[in-house]
Amino acid sequence: MAVVTMKNLLESGVHFGHQVKRWDPRMKKFIFTERNGIHIIDLQKTIQAIKDAYEVVRKNVIGGKQVLFVGTKKQAQLAIQKEAERCNQHFVNNRWLGGMLTNFSTIKKSLTRLKQLEKEEFEGLTKKEIASRVKERTKLSKNLGGIKELKGLPGILFIIDPRKEAIAVAEAKRMGIPIIAVVDTNCNPDGIDFPIPGNDDAIRAITLFTQIIANAVLEADNEAAKLFVEESLDDDDNDIESHMSDVSIKEEDLEIDIEKYSKADHVEADRFSDDDEDDGHHHYDDE
Repeated sequence: MAVVTMKNLLESGVHFGHQVKRWDPRMKKFIFTERNGIHIIDLQKTIQAIKDAYEVVRKNVIGGKQVLFVGTKKQAQLAIQKEAERCNQHFVNNRWLGGMLTNFSTIKKSLTRLKQLEKEEFEGLTKKEIASRVKERTKLSKNLGGIKELKGLPGILFIIDPRKEAIAVAEAKRMGIPIIAVVDTNCNPDGIDFPIPGNDDAIRAITLFTQIIANAVLEADNEAAKLFVEESLDDDDNDIESHMSDVSIKEEDLEIDIEKYSKADHVEADRFSDDDEDDGHHHYDDE
């Protein structure tokens, strides 16, 4: 099954770029033509870029790495959260806090605090204290709720509009984390490991891109589960073979020498035959 079709891209408006006057010249290689003052993106290159990104995500997830979905612009917030949750991964859709990657140890303390506040029942506290705790919890949940279960640095970032998420891009590059990003005609694709040329403003386009990455994660999870089952079955087969080998060894140890026991039976039979003749019954002649 194809990862994405040309029809999907056209229906979602992926090919529409920005106005010509707002373009970034570094995007020239991804632009097909200009129409009515708007750049049209080359969808052939978009399809190839999507396939490359899909494969990268799949391999990373199979390797046990996590994916972080990033998109804080209003058009992207809902799709980023929905698709990240669908594939059981992590997301940032409200605001990128400086140091989320480069100072993750401090972020982990905030995550621990968030979990404590979510479990707290606020018993024995004044109304003012409860209001303060609720406000703190709401603020932390809004900014960090999507990475609450993130145990360490992600293995790869998926970003909608790297121009807006410049801090996330800079931190990922500094930490050596690969970046997949949807780049529109006003973006700089340099520094992005896997740029996907496409419309990063239309909700349908953003949703399509995010769904594709989430599908890659789910496919990788299914493959990993299948591999785990196959390995378990192989282990079971090896255990059975080992057990059968032990049983055969025991059977060999208990193998009966038929000839030996046949001879022994004849000797025993002869002995009992002699005993019957001399069984103590003496015959006395009448005097």
